[in-house]
Amino acid sequence: MDNHSPDREPSSVAAAMRAANRREDYGGRRGFEYTHWIKEQMSWKESCYLGDWSFLANLKLEGPEAIDLLADLSINSMENYEMGQGKHVVQCNENGDVLAEGVLVRSGEEEFIVHGVPAYWTAYNLENGDYDATMEYRDTFNIGLQGPNTLKVLDDLDGDHDLRSVDFMRSGWLTIEGVEIRAVRFGMSGELGFELHGPGEHKEDVWEAIREAGAEYGLQRLSVKTSSINQLESGIPSRVRDYVSAIFTDELEGYREYLKETATRDLITHPVEGSFDADDISGWYRNPVELGWGRYIKDDHDFVGREAIEAEMEDPERTLVTLRWKPEDVGEVYMSLFADGDTFKYMDMPHQQKRAMVADRVLKDGEDVGVATMRGYSYYFREMLSLCTIDPEYSEPGTEVTVLWGEGKNPKSPTVEDHAQKEITATVAPTPYKEDHRKTDLSNS
Repeated sequence: MDNHSPDREPSSVAAAMRAANRREDYGGRRGFEYTHWIKEQMSWKESCYLGDWSFLANLKLEGPEAIDLLADLSINSMENYEMGQGKHVVQCNENGDVLAEGVLVRSGEEEFIVHGVPAYWTAYNLENGDYDATMEYRDTFNIGLQGPNTLKVLDDLDGDHDLRSVDFMRSGWLTIEGVEIRAVRFGMSGELGFELHGPGEHKEDVWEAIREAGAEYGLQRLSVKTSSINQLESGIPSRVRDYVSAIFTDELEGYREYLKETATRDLITHPVEGSFDADDISGWYRNPVELGWGRYIKDDHDFVGREAIEAEMEDPERTLVTLRWKPEDVGEVYMSLFADGDTFKYMDMPHQQKRAMVADRVLKDGEDVGVATMRGYSYYFREMLSLCTIDPEYSEPGTEVTVLWGEGKNPKSPTVEDHAQKEITATVAPTPYKEDHRKTDLSNS
């Protein structure tokens, strides 16, 4: 990477980040369950949901070399980057494993907004590198409105908005309760939707206004209990659920110390469980190719991990699919609770409610061919599903495999009960599993 000369004081940048990011309201409006998880699950297909991601870090990065820093760290191309455009930004370590991923928006000629975990990695490299750029952590809200009735709700809130002309991963503006809000056409539901970004001080007023306007259109608030199901149906992997952030190397000890001072505890603690095991933590890392993000990589810039990722692209070891779990086998897991003898590992409904990566072995003819993650129940499809990184040879839809559910007796995790392992038949299906409607033309809607 090229070195650049900064015009800033690193210590003051770090102090500003620490002060701004230690917020008492971590978690925001993320209730365990608002109405009923079945109603909430159906909302993004039949009406719409209101979700809160305001706990995510929000970093404003600006300066003549801000874009150079982002290009150096990200697999995404920064060429022809339009004003107001959003990107699903992915950042890796030197071995090509995913370290952070989130949303990036270009908000000005030399100004960018970094959402989520990439904010920390970007800030760390700004403080420890040589780039002519500055940063500011901001108190903002990030409210998601997703589903077919989204525009009806927004029409009632601001009839003069121009969001019908906004393409996918682009942004527009609207006003709610006198607050000017950037609306990024993006989301994890696989349906029409926007993320609404604005000043944190106005969050409650905006939230309640959306709730009131949405009541007529069947709006449901999205709770923690079922929120991950929209990602499961849409085939969008997430940190903790599907991979461990690749930060546990000797070279990144400084970054881990940095996170202890600046971030929340869950960024440096990664509980893992399931029948899958490995000799070290890297067994739970994933590269962007096997997570389905290889399409972001363009041969127009150097970036951290590029050499390793290019080798993976030439000969991928794994690819991302959805697994449909056999209902009769899943039913036996629950029926074991009503029979004498050992029970099978309990399956939370609609998905596990503890924050851990549950990774289970996937077998074909007794041989390991993949790892299943993000197991969850979709009421819409009436199926138990999971994501799976699998050997390309077995990725054809319709291929039958076996998931080894549970660790068995004396599990390593203190939050897992003693149980018997259960072989569950599963069938490979495409990802995304649900049809993607995010890019629907809105001009005539």
